[in-house]
Amino acid sequence: MGGESDQLGVLRGIRLSGVTWEKSPFSGGNDNCVEFAVIGELIAMRDSKRPEQTPLVYTRSEIAALLAGAKAGAFDHLA
Repeated sequence: MGGESDQLGVLRGIRLSGVTWEKSPFSGGNDNCVEFAVIGELIAMRDSKRPEQTPLVYTRSEIAALLAGAKAGAFDHLA
């Protein structure tokens, strides 16, 4: 989905302030990971090293497809 945001953290009418960002416990406690946040029926994703940048926003079905692919090993060659 993606999109433009303003200084107040609004992405296509979605308010990003106050959301809880989560990252994998496998990140080793550093900032070298991707964070996710639930925003209603959508999931936002951002780079933990650059939290000020506009996050990408996906539907739950898009995230489900990503996770299914990852669990099946579709992206193992990227690690």
